[in-house]
Amino acid sequence: MTLYFTKDHEWVRVDGDTATVGITDYAQGQLGDVVFVENPAAGAALAQGKEAAVVESVKAASDVYAPISGTVTEANAALEGEPALVNTAPEGEGWFFRMTVGNPGELDALMSESAYRDYVAGL
Repeated sequence: MTLYFTKDHEWVRVDGDTATVGITDYAQGQLGDVVFVENPAAGAALAQGKEAAVVESVKAASDVYAPISGTVTEANAALEGEPALVNTAPEGEGWFFRMTVGNPGELDALMSESAYRDYVAGL
């Protein structure tokens, strides 16, 4: 499995042709306590860089963008009843959705974990 990051603070973990998407620990820290997540439905076609989900916190509502193009295969149902998983395990059980990898070449535009950590350090 390979982990990639976007400048908008999404992460994507790729395992074969399946990608799991969530927001980073940095992003959840900026949002504060997450109170609601609206995920795309299974079957939704997503385009890289376009809106995919919405996360609402006590501070604000923010869009979550698709890090790559593909088709949603599953939304994390656990977030419906426990959106705080985004705060407690943003890069684990607090994932948002899974999707097929539509264009593997798009992964080349994303950052590695070390590049993302350097990027966040400069913010």
